[in-house]
Amino acid sequence: MSGQKKTLDQVLAEQREYNTKRASGYREKALKLYPWVCGRCARDFERRNLSELTVHHVDHDHDNNPPDGSNWELLCIYCHDEEHTKYENLVRYGSTTEKKSKAATFNPFTDLKAKMDGDKK
Repeated sequence: MSGQKKTLDQVLAEQREYNTKRASGYREKALKLYPWVCGRCARDFERRNLSELTVHHVDHDHDNNPPDGSNWELLCIYCHDEEHTKYENLVRYGSTTEKKSKAATFNPFTDLKAKMDGDKK
């Protein structure tokens, strides 16, 4: 198919297959390494609901899969979604940490009494 144009459906199917292969490799390893507990909300999982437990890449690089699992954490689908929302907001809007502002030095009431007394004259 190298000389032909691929349809969108073909490209999406290939991408889904690639994602499934990649995920099955590190997912299976992560499920063997870590207890089946969400790393954020501490919800426990069993075989019947294990599909709701996801592998989150701490550095958001899905190709960074060290065999020791140091770039993974298990998160439930809700906490995983929240983690990616926070990351997208960081990328979109910048840092979420509050920056210290200098104290205001302008005082609108400086010499107010003198100004008021000046109006009486």
